[in-house]
Amino acid sequence: MSEELKVKTMEAFMAEGAQPEILFWVGSAGSYDDRAKKISRAFVKILNKANVEFAVLGSEESCTGDVAKRAGNEFLFQMQAMMNIEVLNGYEVKRIVTCDPHSFNTLKNEYPSLGGNYDVVHHTQFIKELLDNGRLSVEGTFYKEKRITFHDPCYLGRANSVYDAPREVLKKTNATIVEMKRHKKTALCCGAGGAQMFKEPEKGDMDINVLRTKDALETNPDIIATGCPYCNTMMTDGIKAHEKEGSVTVLDVAELIANAEDL
Repeated sequence: MSEELKVKTMEAFMAEGAQPEILFWVGSAGSYDDRAKKISRAFVKILNKANVEFAVLGSEESCTGDVAKRAGNEFLFQMQAMMNIEVLNGYEVKRIVTCDPHSFNTLKNEYPSLGGNYDVVHHTQFIKELLDNGRLSVEGTFYKEKRITFHDPCYLGRANSVYDAPREVLKKTNATIVEMKRHKKTALCCGAGGAQMFKEPEKGDMDINVLRTKDALETNPDIIATGCPYCNTMMTDGIKAHEKEGSVTVLDVAELIANAEDL
């Protein structure tokens, strides 16, 4: 994280005998992938702007185990999950916000049976909450003339039925929001889910991310908005495959809000 961002660890809060409002679960992509780090930074800027008392686990955060589980290694998943639950429960964490729908799904739906019970929120839901409560506002007309289409991440949309929050947040940018033919419940996967991110695609007529990007390009967008670091990578690669880098940008919802407010 760069110098101007205020980011405290759970350890620092604990040393002060205090509890943050939320724990920001950064996730593997948001921590290590150079492109996804920009999403993490944008979300931190929003939290700082809204004066949200938040903490990260820092070096104490480990992978949720999502990839191990999807790839069929239940033993490794449970080992990773139990380690995280021990840390989270040790800090008495109540509420977790993450920019990664895979972490969101795993923490929300798969940790409770192992003793990890938390209120888990996706960052688009939390940004909507901040806007609804008047803690954050989007005044700028930065995107007024732009067309934005939103790609539903599988683990946010179809797996957890979160469809409205990202769209309501995007409306605040004053851009024109256009829907792909396949959206919400009928949305097509970007191609990275289920641990597919880390392997080459099978043989076929067209890679799934290229097909999904084709869906997006049919709406004639200036920006493809995503709510997942893996979707961001897949759609960006899709834009390159269609040779549209010069005219279409892929941005996370958090980045769009941070840009709109010039954060």
